[in-house]
Amino acid sequence: MRTLGIDVGTRIAGYSVIEVTNGKLKPIIYGAIKVSPKLSFPERLKIIYEGLDNIIHEYKPANVAVEEVFFGKNIKSAIKVGEGRGIAILCAAKANLPVAEYAATVVKKSVTGIGNATKMQVQEMVKNILDISELPKLTDTSDAMAIAICHCHRTMHELNYKNYL
Repeated sequence: MRTLGIDVGTRIAGYSVIEVTNGKLKPIIYGAIKVSPKLSFPERLKIIYEGLDNIIHEYKPANVAVEEVFFGKNIKSAIKVGEGRGIAILCAAKANLPVAEYAATVVKKSVTGIGNATKMQVQEMVKNILDISELPKLTDTSDAMAIAICHCHRTMHELNYKNYL
């Protein structure tokens, strides 16, 4: 089973495809789609859409996981991130893939055991869980990896529970 984790922003969209084989998590690809802030907002969304669409077609995940929108003090920013999430969800829907959404605290707790973990703690645990040699350079990438890990953990737990019954 492959999961595409996406951490959507309007200038950087982190992504990660993680595969579960025999209960082990293995990173297939991870990185970030970076767009110039000089481009118009619709052009940035188009580039993110095309990048995610290409990843879905090339790596064929079985599902997609995204982070829920966090509403902070800047509502305008939250709306723009929500529009970016819409693009990610559209890519998944176009490919007939189920989408799971997780709050940031749920992702952090799943990966680190602490719901209010720091970015560095999340990065370190992602590195350890996936047994990769170095931390991803962008937190957008490690956040996408954490989102995918969270979904894989949830899915494996549900499958084990169903098998137990």
